[in-house]
Amino acid sequence: MAKNQPIGFFDSGVGGISVLKKAMELLPHEQFIYYGDSKHAPYGDKDVETIKALSFSVMEELLKRGAKAVVVACNTATSVAIDALREAYKDIPIIGIEPALKVAIDHTATGHILVLATKRTLKEKKFNDLLDRYKATRPISTLALPGLVEIIEEGFQVEERSYTYLQDALTSVKELPQVVVLGCTHYPFVKPALRRIFPKDVVLLDGSEGTARRLKEVLKERGLLSSVLAKGQVTLLNSSDAPHVHALAKRLLAEDSDKVL
Repeated sequence: MAKNQPIGFFDSGVGGISVLKKAMELLPHEQFIYYGDSKHAPYGDKDVETIKALSFSVMEELLKRGAKAVVVACNTATSVAIDALREAYKDIPIIGIEPALKVAIDHTATGHILVLATKRTLKEKKFNDLLDRYKATRPISTLALPGLVEIIEEGFQVEERSYTYLQDALTSVKELPQVVVLGCTHYPFVKPALRRIFPKDVVLLDGSEGTARRLKEVLKERGLLSSVLAKGQVTLLNSSDAPHVHALAKRLLAEDSDKVL
């Protein structure tokens, strides 16, 4: 595997750009290919076999484009498909993302932790094993947010629309959390709305930084870190032909827009 080949990222849509941006900070000399499957978004309301089939399809697309490693920058796809992907592509490093529950535990000794995620992520064994590991030590509650991904993917008036949505959805949360875990890679893009709802001392966490660090560790272990000294570039791809989706992806990557091809 050539060390200067690109790193592939994929998500059910534009959400994984939140993870990509962290990776770009840690690995500024790498080339990246980001594939958003917005045509089939969201994954969170689909059945297991459909999510696996979509994940394998995108994986093949990234490998055709020479990806030396792949980041499954989607919590739902990680929960459902990553084990099967790793079994099928043993020679390719595949890094997933999980809700940052361990990091949340480190942020509070006794306080309530709220995990926001898709229905599918919350149903899957991978997440529930993680939950079982920690729920005896802290009060942890979960909440699925169907429809929120669609608001983000549509890309207009996201803060106001997500604020209205979240105000209603969070009425079911009876105990104020000390930490809110954003268990879907789309959700960091509604942090402004969440900040308006929760007090300032409530910590909002997502798994993007941990995933980016793990990616760097794996590339180093396998001798796959880029030897190129110039800044890397990002190629943005999407299964949707809708112009607003491509414009949205570039906008979400805004501070790195000069690197978008």
